[in-house]
Amino acid sequence: MVRRYLVLPALALSLLTVALARQQPPPSSQQNAAKADDPSGTYSFLKEGEFVQLTIDDGKLSGYLSRFGDTESDKGTFIDQFFDKASLDGNRLSFTTKTVHGTWYEFKGVIAITPGKQPAQEDYRVIKGTLVQHVIDANKVDKPRQREVEFKSFPQDLSKP
Repeated sequence: MVRRYLVLPALALSLLTVALARQQPPPSSQQNAAKADDPSGTYSFLKEGEFVQLTIDDGKLSGYLSRFGDTESDKGTFIDQFFDKASLDGNRLSFTTKTVHGTWYEFKGVIAITPGKQPAQEDYRVIKGTLVQHVIDANKVDKPRQREVEFKSFPQDLSKP
């Protein structure tokens, strides 16, 4: 007799759980497309192990680059340099980092999608443009170094919300 009273609540709880699970819509292809259109993510930087992180939150671009130090005082140390100014207008990207150990970076270029690649693949997006590395020497003189660069995106996981 007691078993009968336990089976009914367990059955009701199971049915309620199934009903609630069905109310959660699966991720739509439209949601996945929106994620694929968002250039937020991690991109390669100048050397192996270095990277640029872009984040768009509420329409505002922020980010940072992580690099190995290359001066006498920080050689081999991993340094994060956050963006001081950043903008993304369509596919046109620009940023300037904050100064760390007398070094800062300026970038101007574009973000492009690689034809034939999917968002989950490496180098689906590529950032191409001009990077200027500013280094202040011992005499407090800026020694800018300009070069054309190409930063490739790391694979994206579109299953994450």
